[in-house]
This record gives sequence, structure tokens and C-alpha cells, in this order.
Amino acid sequence: MAHFEKANSIGEWLDQRLAVETLKRVLQTEYWIPKNINFLWAMGMVLAATFGILLISGIFLLMYYQPNVNLAFDSVNYTIMSQVGYGWLWRHVHGVGASVVFLIIYIHMFTGIYYGSYKKGRELIWLSGMLLFVLFSAEAFSGYMLPWGQMSYWAGMVITNLFSGGSLHANGLVEWIRGDYVPGQAFLNRFFMLHVLLVPLAIIGVIVLHFGTLRIPHVNNQDGEEFDFAEAAELYKAGNVKESKVIPFSPVFLSKDVLVMGVYFLFFFYLVFYHFEFAMDPVNFDPANGLKTPTHIYPEWYFLWSYEVLRPFSTNIGLIAFATAQVIFFMLPFLDRSPNVAPASRRGAFQIWFWLMLLDILVLTFMGKLPPQGIWSTVGLVAALTFFALWIALPIITKFEKKL
Repeated sequence: MAHFEKANSIGEWLDQRLAVETLKRVLQTEYWIPKNINFLWAMGMVLAATFGILLISGIFLLMYYQPNVNLAFDSVNYTIMSQVGYGWLWRHVHGVGASVVFLIIYIHMFTGIYYGSYKKGRELIWLSGMLLFVLFSAEAFSGYMLPWGQMSYWAGMVITNLFSGGSLHANGLVEWIRGDYVPGQAFLNRFFMLHVLLVPLAIIGVIVLHFGTLRIPHVNNQDGEEFDFAEAAELYKAGNVKESKVIPFSPVFLSKDVLVMGVYFLFFFYLVFYHFEFAMDPVNFDPANGLKTPTHIYPEWYFLWSYEVLRPFSTNIGLIAFATAQVIFFMLPFLDRSPNVAPASRRGAFQIWFWLMLLDILVLTFMGKLPPQGIWSTVGLVAALTFFALWIALPIITKFEKKL
């Protein structure tokens, strides 16, 4: 009895200073979620859980990783994989997580596009989500440098060379980023610091912002239905659960999230134990060698579509195309001129636009892995041009969309 009284007194002490109960009420029991949403709305929690796994596995790997150009490769491929108990498991978890997290991001992103979750009133939800995409991309790229294998070295060389166009090279920007004329110790130090400290801190901050933006305008639903959340919540509180159009985030919707995460982690650990090799580039099992260029340099699968947007063009045009491809998704709330907040299946021409965009992204991804020669070069160019044509067409087709 004394134990419970002590726990209550500690709880009251914290509540008086941190408003714990108020925070719990605002973020859980009084955070209302529409009933008519499907399992795709759980991808945000799945993404947060995967990020948590990446943080934990990364900490274990950090205990044995050596950020030194002479030691990094062996510390990853020999010490962690062979000498540390279950080191192989933590590396597989981290490698698979780094790849799967982008699959979840793309599902989450295209779900938002399909259901119009970026429309008026929810622009900050979309913008903060896209900022998370950029930060996860930076985290993935900086992490890819750390094993210091052949593909790490040459991918770093190619990506930093993107900044060598025009006057940027004259100003020494590439050398400033690398800390040298070629990737070396300074380069590894900088990307190590970005990967283990600065970018994760930024991701955590933007995740908080993203959840905050979700709390104010309320999440969208699969029918695009707008209704009075306060009135629906009162019905639920009064016991009219069937008539109410909302459910509380905790524990009702959270239990659905947990169910989806349970299924997801079965898939995740199946990959970890049986198909982890898809997240490990064979070329990266050779130590970095600045005198031996790999036959075909390409990034990880989640960067291939944007890499293919760059590749068919000359250097300066390619840089502009690449930069535009990174920014254009941020502009989606402002390019979609339709007044309708509805799933793509009810929006006529927009539905065609959505599926063409998804198909084009897939084609760009497949082409990015293939050598730029023969018919593949032509297909890549057509896919890149189609990507930009679709974005040019978006404000036109949505402006004339009939109000539902």
C-alpha cells in the first residue's frame, strides 16, 4: 500500500511540474482518429518503430566501429561480423532496417498523395513529412559511407562531384565538403559525425514536429470526409460508439497500430535472418580503393529513381533536373489546384496522374540499376522526361477538376 502511495505522490509531483496528465490526455485519450481509415494509416507508427530499431542497433555497432580509413572496413566486416557476439545480428538488423525504412516511407508518402492528405489545412503535415524524407536520405547516405568499401568510396566521390558544376567548383565547395581533394580521413570523420549525431537529432526533432502537425488539423480519412470532430467525440463519450465517426487514439487506434506493427515485424525479422543480403551490396565487401573504379557505380535502391533523373542529361542540366526532383514533391500542396479532398479513385484525371507517377518512379528505379547504354539509356531518358511532364501537367488537370 505504501508503495502505491509513493508512486502516486511521484506522479502528482511530476504532473504539477510537467503537466503529464494533460499531455497524456491531449496526445492520447482526447486525440480523436476517424473510424473510416485502413491499415495504411499505421505506416507512421511503423516508421517510428523502425527508426527506434535503427537507433538501438546503431548504438551497438558504434561500440566497435572504428572511424578510421585504415580500420573502418575491418571493424565492420571482421570485428563486428566475426569477433563480437551477435555482432552479425546487429549489422543485419541495421542494414535491413536502413533499406526497409525507405519502403515504409514511400508507402506512407504515396498513401498521402492518393488520399489527399496534403490538401488545404494539412500542408504542414506534408511539408514536415517531406523534410523527414530528406533527413532520412541524408542519414542513409552518410551511413553508406561508413563501411569504407568500394561502393562507399566511389558513391561518395560521385555524389560530392554533383557540386562541381559551374562556379561551385571554382569556389572549392567540393573540396570543402570532402575536407580534401578525394574522400579520405576528413571525409569519413564528417560523415561519421553527421550519421551518429547531427542528422539523428534533426530527425527526432522533425518527428515531434510531424506528430504535432497531425494533432491540430486531425488526420485525413480514406473517404476524404470532413466532419465536426468535437461533435463526433461527444457522441463517443456519451456511449454512442456506433454513431460516432471517431475513436480515441489510445487505446483503440493504438491497438490497431500494434497489430499492424506485429505483422510488419514478422516480415522485418524474416528478412533479417533469411534475406539480409538484399541490403548488402557485394561490391562494398571490397576495401575502398581510390585507384580501382568499379565497372558500374550506382546508389542504393531508394535513391535510384532520383539518380536516373540526373543521368540522361549533360552535367549542368542533369544537376538542375536532380535538384528539381528533390524539391518538387514539397510543392505538391500548391501544385494541386483541386478543391476536393478525396481519394484519387474519385478524382478522374488525377487518378490517372497518380498511377502514371507511381509507374514512372518504378521505371526510373529499375533503370537506375542498369548500365546507361543501348535501349536502357533511351528508356531512362523517356522516364525522366515523363516525370517532369507529369508535374507540369498536375496544376492544369487539377484546376479543371469538378467539385465533388
